[in-house]
Amino acid sequence: MDKGIEERLLTKSGEEDVGDLKGRVLDESKKIWKVALPGILARVASFGSIVVTQSFIGHISELDLAGYALVQTLSVRFVNGILIGMSSATETLCGQAYGAGQYHMMGIYLQRSWIVDFLTLTILLPVFVFGTEIFKLLGQKHDISRSAGYTSLWFIPFIYNFVFSLTNQMYLQAQQKNMIIAWLSIVQFIMHIPLSWLLVMKLDFGVAGAMIALSASSWFVVIGEFVYIFGGWCPQTWKGFTIAALNDIWPVVKLSVASGVMVCLELWYNAVLVLLAGYMKNAEVAISAFSICLNINGWEFMISLGFLGAACVRVANELGRGNAKAVKFSIKVLLTTSVAIGVLFWILTLIFGNKIGYLFTDEKEVADSVSSLSILLGISVLLNGIYPVLSGVAVGAGLQSTVAIINLVCFYLIGIPIGALLGYVAHLQVTGIWIGMICGVVTQTLALCFMAWKTNWDKEVEKASERLHRWYLKSSDDTTGQNPA
Repeated sequence: MDKGIEERLLTKSGEEDVGDLKGRVLDESKKIWKVALPGILARVASFGSIVVTQSFIGHISELDLAGYALVQTLSVRFVNGILIGMSSATETLCGQAYGAGQYHMMGIYLQRSWIVDFLTLTILLPVFVFGTEIFKLLGQKHDISRSAGYTSLWFIPFIYNFVFSLTNQMYLQAQQKNMIIAWLSIVQFIMHIPLSWLLVMKLDFGVAGAMIALSASSWFVVIGEFVYIFGGWCPQTWKGFTIAALNDIWPVVKLSVASGVMVCLELWYNAVLVLLAGYMKNAEVAISAFSICLNINGWEFMISLGFLGAACVRVANELGRGNAKAVKFSIKVLLTTSVAIGVLFWILTLIFGNKIGYLFTDEKEVADSVSSLSILLGISVLLNGIYPVLSGVAVGAGLQSTVAIINLVCFYLIGIPIGALLGYVAHLQVTGIWIGMICGVVTQTLALCFMAWKTNWDKEVEKASERLHRWYLKSSDDTTGQNPA
């Protein structure tokens, strides 16, 4: 063959390969953003309500802010971590069932998760009922413990919305119908601000008013989800209430527990660090500043959770379809997109870090403490672009127990000891605790990267297929009686 002709053919082939790659990336990005964008909007708006509540309470008094910070960062994270983790089992099962075409099973998985989560939360209710006693037992100051105990009781109506909001979101997200949650959450956030102003500032109901506004706006989203699910907008996946939800509930409990442990170890990590801050000199300032930074980080983390959800859905769907190559390609696109967004917010945090504190408090000492943590906050924001995606990959594949072990080692055997040493022994105070937190997150990120790289995705396809066949129940619309997978 003529050398010139051969070179032209090779060039043409290369252009086609590049074009094909661009097309695949674009197609995968569309699938990712279809899940991630509504999830980001919903989570940012929902968590924003908690941050707005903290801001209103912070302008009531420094003591009330410290009490709210303890409950929201310790008690709520403790319970929410368990429920998010246990609900992620719903995400795994619904995502794989949707990919395999077992649509009617998704409604059954949803009902099972309601039962498991409701019973779990009821068992955990004493955490809020005996808030004052628990915080005293943990060594917190008497006045802070008493304020936290009062706020804990007002959190009870709020936390029960998690039973339904978390599971409903994962059920709808798995079938790419979560835009409704985004709209409901945006409306919730918009109504929450004037409602909080009315009850706290205008009617002077104080902490009680702030908590009533938080509960009311949160349940608005749950009621809207029920209307959407029961009203006929999910005809393939919701066939009505069924006694079949009580069948095979123990395997779901086991997967839920593994999921719960995985997420809890991650969320409790921050809670333990706040607890350490409570033992320092000038505890009110330490707790308030640390919790403000954690809430800012947590608010940005809601964007990362949107990609975590997208990672879970994409991995679960492709495993359900039996396409291991698509799983690996999706992971690459997800990581690239999430890291790019993380870099953007890292830059914004460094630019505005010294002014953020005044959004939450009028106390100069607290605001200055927040400003001193801004660089470390920026590093945490940057890391948010990596490890949540890899956690979502694990949830989509049902690898929660492996991630639970990674979280235990990285956070509790590395991060917390380093934080305690730097905070107390090296006298770096809250800064030392945060450096320890970052050390734990960095090691966790490296471990998750290694896990994703070493995972045999062809074997994970086989595992997903086996799980779907084992828990399959015949639908009344299934005339063949065969598993569509």
